[in-house]
Amino acid sequence: MKKVLIITYYWPPGSGAGVQRWLKFARYLPEYGWEPVILTVDPYYAAYPALDNSLEKDIPEGIKVHRTRATDWFRIYSRDKSSVPSAGFAKSKGNSFKEKILRFIRGNFFIPDPRRGWNRYAYEKAIEIIESKKISHIITTSPPHSTQLIGLKLKKKFPEIKWIADLRDPWTDIYYYMQFYPTYISKMLDRSFEIDVLKSADQIITVGKSLKDHFVSKVPEIDSKIEVITNGFDEDDFKDAINVKPERFTISYIGTLSESYPVEGLLSSFEKLKSEGKDFLFRLVGTVSSVQKEKILKKIDIERVQFIPYVNHNEAISFMMSSSVLLLIIPDHHSNRSILTGKLFEYLASGKPVLCLGPADGDAAEIIAEAGVGKTFAYNDFNSIAAYLLELTNVIKNPPDNKIKKFSRTELTRHLTSILR
Repeated sequence: MKKVLIITYYWPPGSGAGVQRWLKFARYLPEYGWEPVILTVDPYYAAYPALDNSLEKDIPEGIKVHRTRATDWFRIYSRDKSSVPSAGFAKSKGNSFKEKILRFIRGNFFIPDPRRGWNRYAYEKAIEIIESKKISHIITTSPPHSTQLIGLKLKKKFPEIKWIADLRDPWTDIYYYMQFYPTYISKMLDRSFEIDVLKSADQIITVGKSLKDHFVSKVPEIDSKIEVITNGFDEDDFKDAINVKPERFTISYIGTLSESYPVEGLLSSFEKLKSEGKDFLFRLVGTVSSVQKEKILKKIDIERVQFIPYVNHNEAISFMMSSSVLLLIIPDHHSNRSILTGKLFEYLASGKPVLCLGPADGDAAEIIAEAGVGKTFAYNDFNSIAAYLLELTNVIKNPPDNKIKKFSRTELTRHLTSILR
């Protein structure tokens, strides 16, 4: 069985779509003749936005996981590791002078990101693994994009190795990039790293069509070596999940809700539901910024809102399965057509209708329409949003399974192995 070294910062007990993506690939790769070898950071030295210890049980039995130490540059933000800022700064307390200074430091002294403190240790361990295990293929996955610099350096040392760079998000064009106040020099340095990775990788994977087009626009010659493998869902995660019809019409949002996610039109649609005499519950499961909480509570009566703190993956699926409608909001940014959140695919697997707020020509909207599971609306089109919700209070249909099968983890792994070959 051929071995492939997967270099990923995010791995259990870390949580999120990035963890699940490669955890699931690692689970199914042996079925296609590939033995995954994992290189990740020791949790003691890691800076995870959130933890999910329940994912530890999903690590395939017998898989070799190598963990190394790292320099934790996030200590500059806080001595409390649990308060490490997530990508969109959902936990931001405001725009104080101190906070702006910290973001400036992050954007100009830690390029491409503070998790680069892992690179030296990971690179040294990777060399040891490659030489001792006779590794012929390596995969680096990001964000954090600093992980791609490990692959870049390894490719220079071992030019015969096939290097696949998995880029799940934009790099220097991510929607929150300017929150770090990068200087011209910092932006140029970061972009040079990005271009070097795109040019040097033997193969590139992205999670959506628009993101592929985005990277090709930067380096046109990579068009022939870049492919799309979306995130997906694991059928095993849903085999024991119970489909529940809640007593109250329940609109559930699962995940982080920062200020980048417009909610004004949605809240106006809820007012319209209320005026029509419809009872409903707006349930938010995960991290919600204080600004968004304030907006929501100003518009909706407290008895119609439920805030539930971060939960583990299994509990998140249970909340999906006990909802009437699942809400997906794409951040409001010029690059939002390419944003494909990992939870979308689990939304599909739940069989619940999906209400998406975002660009009608975006990748998420295309997948939702193709699967026949819901509709996408402009952020402020509250009349259409309300009409759709009223429609769903009367009729709820489950999507045909054959339309979402291609997003299963087994099918996606099959695609990955065709690239490895």
